[in-house]
Amino acid sequence: MLTDLEIAKQCNLKPMEEIADELNLNRDYLEQYGKNKAKISLEVMDDIKDHADGNLILVTSINPTPAGEGKSTVTVGLAQSMKQLGHSVSCCLREPSLGPVMGIKGGAAGGGYSQVVPMEEINLHFTGDIHAITAANNALSAFIDNHIFQGNALQIDQRRITWKRVVDLNDRALRQVVVGLGGVKQGIPREDGFNITVASEIMAILCLAENYQDLKERLNRIIIGYSTSNEPVTVKDLNVGGALTLLLKEAFKPNLVQTLEGVPAFIHGGPFANIAHGCNSVVATKMASKLTDYVVTEAGFGADLGAEKFLNIKARTAHLDPKIVVIVATIRALKMHGGVDKADLSNENIPALMEGLKNLKKHTETIEAFNVPFVIAINKFTADTEAEIATLTKWCEKHQFKVALTDVWAQGGQGGLDLAKAVVQTIANEKANFKPLYSLDESLKEKITIVAKTVYGAKDVEFSSEALEQLDTLTKQGLGHLAVCMAKTQYSLSDDPVKLGRPEDFTVTIRECRPSVGAGFIVCLTGDVLTMPGLPKEPAALKMDIDEDQGAIGLF
Repeated sequence: MLTDLEIAKQCNLKPMEEIADELNLNRDYLEQYGKNKAKISLEVMDDIKDHADGNLILVTSINPTPAGEGKSTVTVGLAQSMKQLGHSVSCCLREPSLGPVMGIKGGAAGGGYSQVVPMEEINLHFTGDIHAITAANNALSAFIDNHIFQGNALQIDQRRITWKRVVDLNDRALRQVVVGLGGVKQGIPREDGFNITVASEIMAILCLAENYQDLKERLNRIIIGYSTSNEPVTVKDLNVGGALTLLLKEAFKPNLVQTLEGVPAFIHGGPFANIAHGCNSVVATKMASKLTDYVVTEAGFGADLGAEKFLNIKARTAHLDPKIVVIVATIRALKMHGGVDKADLSNENIPALMEGLKNLKKHTETIEAFNVPFVIAINKFTADTEAEIATLTKWCEKHQFKVALTDVWAQGGQGGLDLAKAVVQTIANEKANFKPLYSLDESLKEKITIVAKTVYGAKDVEFSSEALEQLDTLTKQGLGHLAVCMAKTQYSLSDDPVKLGRPEDFTVTIRECRPSVGAGFIVCLTGDVLTMPGLPKEPAALKMDIDEDQGAIGLF
């Protein structure tokens, strides 16, 4: 069996000019980055602003497990299927972070015969966007420390600096550091720490800004810490918003590549969904929507994280109108949610499958709460038995859920035709009445509680004394109108990663609340979720290398 990388290397990529032609995009707006990838100038938005918006399709999933769900694979495969049916279509995904690429996953560009290519370039440095965000984030850190060193006119309290440095790798040793050591000439010593780049507020800002002016205004609103008089200090106070915008000028332009079957693919931005909002950029989504009749996009992890944030944060902010949600599930993962060990997943187990379906049911309830129709995609694995497939299909029919068996990993677009037909038919026949779950006028505490109870199924929410004090302070600072971005484990509906399936009678604990004013939300940390992951015992990087022709080896 060929690996994803071997399949990708066999692909004869179309010239980027032909991909632009698929979009009826004037080639003058194409900015080539080598042979097989390009950026698109934002000037094109003036030309296409009067185009009708395409139908927006969101792909989400059940809670992920080590068994695999294949959400990105289904996203790409569905777009290829729709193209085979003759539709004008594009897909929008996030850029892979080197953290998971070098850590556990080994790649994040789809899989099998439903990939975006060139996968090795996309998975590694791509067009340098994440590096630009790293540079902007760390430039701000340098400006903060320099301001303090040069006299500290803003009276920044160095004990209350909330802005952290970043690196786009999993490096637990950097979670807590001390900077400024070495004597008087080296700076002022203080405690600091690193987040992974995709958890930076600047990443979230880049993905939510509508244009360069909005980008600059959002950057200026970033709170970097507090003064000795307990007042927030912002990027605007430091007068460096222009410099940060300049560093992000090229990164803000959407990237254009293609799928294995030549579907235009916009890959731009990459915030994690368990610690940020988990969606690709607004500018890429809106551009794709003006250029094609259908846009297939994904949001990270399960519907309790990525989809909730797509709908409550991104869609609200950008005034998007999602027409349908595709919920991806695999029989393997459902059996794992039903209590089966990973080593035993290849064995038929109907009772475990039925128990695991409780997890899928909760995610359907979440999407229904947003008043958006959905289709369940059964992402087929080779070990799935006919009895298991029949059980899942009958369960969907019993609940009157639209369902389609997909095999896009093995068959590409051909393996997702039933799903594509179901999606197109549902969009045509069922009107979405999308509405966020909460009003921005509600208190921060009420918003958190609504998400925890409606989306996670929590019985109650418990706030630490620190979180309560922070929420009170944020409200007094006039930030109570912001959305909430929950930082939670992806593996469970609860904040405890070992509680699989559909846990009941649990309490979600909010331990800390951090303002991301530029992004437009308050980050609420639950459980033990970390903003700087660590590497596993055997990182995916151990299998990576280059061959004699300088080609990549081991990228999943």
